[in-house]
Amino acid sequence: MSTQERIIRGGRITSKNDEIRYQTGFRNTHSSEAEEGALPIGRNSPQRPPMGLYAEQLSGTAFTAPRGDNLRSWLYRIRPSVKHVTGLKPLNHEYWRTAPCRDEHDLIATQLRWAPIDVPSAPTDFIDGIRTITTCGDAFTQSGVAAHIYVANTSMDQRYFVNGDGELLIVPQEGALRFVTEMGVLEASPGEIIVVPRGVKFRVDLIGKKARGYICENYGVAFHLPERGPIGSNSLAEERDFLYPVAAYEDIESPRRLTVKMQGRFFDGAIDHSPLDVIAWHGRYAPYKYDLTRFNVIGSISFDHPDPSIFTVLTSPSEIPGTANADFVIFPDRWLVMEDTFRPPLFHTNVMSEFMGLIYGAYDAKPGGFLPGAASLHNAPLPHGPDAEAFDAATNAALTPQKQTDTLAFMFETRFVQIPTTFAAQEAPLDRDYAHCWTPLTRHFQPS
Repeated sequence: MSTQERIIRGGRITSKNDEIRYQTGFRNTHSSEAEEGALPIGRNSPQRPPMGLYAEQLSGTAFTAPRGDNLRSWLYRIRPSVKHVTGLKPLNHEYWRTAPCRDEHDLIATQLRWAPIDVPSAPTDFIDGIRTITTCGDAFTQSGVAAHIYVANTSMDQRYFVNGDGELLIVPQEGALRFVTEMGVLEASPGEIIVVPRGVKFRVDLIGKKARGYICENYGVAFHLPERGPIGSNSLAEERDFLYPVAAYEDIESPRRLTVKMQGRFFDGAIDHSPLDVIAWHGRYAPYKYDLTRFNVIGSISFDHPDPSIFTVLTSPSEIPGTANADFVIFPDRWLVMEDTFRPPLFHTNVMSEFMGLIYGAYDAKPGGFLPGAASLHNAPLPHGPDAEAFDAATNAALTPQKQTDTLAFMFETRFVQIPTTFAAQEAPLDRDYAHCWTPLTRHFQPS
């Protein structure tokens, strides 16, 4: 077994095929140790931590944030992180862009759609394979998001990454990924998501030969579970279904690389050991995963549509109550039973901007033209809605109970207008005929 294939957990080497264990509970105060006795008892920073480890706090909020919002974890590691970021040198990333990014093109005032991006033939790891499609807001002031698509065909191996600009919400669409992080190991396949907080070091291993998916880079407040309001105390995403890693570490004494992203710039440097050397940790600030099939969908059982906000899995709030910096919204399998109702997603003009992707299946508002791995952008205040084929079918359908099956679409929604990048305008497979999907919509008006 090669060094890049091994994880040391609890003093033993385990292979990639071993079952990965998790802790449960969204924003719980978790506690985990890979070596028994590594966690200090009764204090966070003793004079001499157990096993000769270094105590180090990782903060996700200001020290004085309210207790319910305060995010931090204590890490007990072989070496402190200060040894990881000396001698970093600028690094160019050809395709990853950070807001504010005002690329010049004419793609703002129109509805947009892109076909799936092909996985390159040249060796490409997860970080090098990130292609930014849109940005909005300002990473410097910690607001807004970027929407990326990643394509990869090789693992990161001796390379590690840390993002200082925002947390990463990763949505696999093709191929499973293993995230090896400072706090432990998480795996995700299409239909699951992984969130890596700002400042957490990690590397990504491919479980298959290639991978493709979507990323929401959230510059703002860390993702929360949305309030349920009149829905009550149940449904949507349940706290217990969010999974956090158990402590795992690499004790590898050989050359590695660390890539750092800060303020939209990339830096890279050599280190002489793995930075994933945390033996134990406790706290509320850690990466997590979620199986989207666990989402309990709410819908109408009489007539009309509730607003699509009922499909929100995670939200990043803003300073405006009820107006999100970012929402992660999904459209999974569900029953449609509304009477005397046009059942597909409605025609509308939104104050929020919508970046949409399709993980698998068909999307009911665009049954023929939106493929898994594709993306679309409907900026505020541009109108959009079902295409002519979907409109005609839904208008004439018998309104019996209907089950939407084997489908999973999602949206990255934000209060900001999302600006497509030069890559999105010039290199990505842009469908320049997308808006023609509404051309066949004809006049049906019959005055009384």
